[in-house]
Amino acid sequence: MPLNPFDFAALVLGLIMGSFSTACVHRWLNRISLVDPARSFCPHCQTTLPWWQNIPLLSFVLLRGRCAHCKERISWRYPALELLSGLWGLALAMVYGPGWPFAALFVLGGMLLTASFIDLESFLLPDVITLPGAVLALLTATFLLGPGSGPDAWIASGTTALWGAGLGGGGFWLLRLGYRALRGGEGLGLGDVKLMLLIGALVGPQGLPLLLLLAGVTALLAAIIYMIRTGQGGQAPIPFGPFLSLACMVHLLWGPQIQHWWLNLLR
Repeated sequence: MPLNPFDFAALVLGLIMGSFSTACVHRWLNRISLVDPARSFCPHCQTTLPWWQNIPLLSFVLLRGRCAHCKERISWRYPALELLSGLWGLALAMVYGPGWPFAALFVLGGMLLTASFIDLESFLLPDVITLPGAVLALLTATFLLGPGSGPDAWIASGTTALWGAGLGGGGFWLLRLGYRALRGGEGLGLGDVKLMLLIGALVGPQGLPLLLLLAGVTALLAAIIYMIRTGQGGQAPIPFGPFLSLACMVHLLWGPQIQHWWLNLLR
């Protein structure tokens, strides 16, 4: 089925956002300012990239996954994050259509993806993303989403956003304290607690059970695959932030359908 103009524009905007997100990830991980240097550069040889080498996905294909100057391999992070951001924009446009809910959720999804890729490589979730994201999520849910009969009726609105943030963040804080008391170590990072403020504000208390189920199942599958491939035991650390973010984004797109399917399965 051909894309309508808005869907196509959302796809392109998503790819552009993904390209910006890759720069944010690299610069945060390496403690480099986001504005200086202003232009993108090769992380290996530091060569400034011409404009066409910044075209999302296409430049990776044209360069065959290597820097044009030093021939070092380009990290998988770049095309993966660009592709996921593009698909997020497209899926969001197809579900929500044009409007302020689309714009706000588009930005929040980009923040979740950026934080997830940072978490995958550093086991850290930056406050500079999670805390402003939580504020934006609360404002979005309060002023732009539901109640109504549209796709946003399923997610948080008004006071339910506050309840979702409180239960999500507070629940993870208690889990963190409980794990530390029982096991004497860190089972959940403080970054996950702050991330749940953002996510809880979006999905509301009614969406938390499904979200945690989705995140738990995908994290368990990823852990099993990781242990099989690496031969490491159950002590191998797995960042939970990416799975929470993935579950949130899936919930925002197809939460009612997944819940309906799950309830029918249990009958």
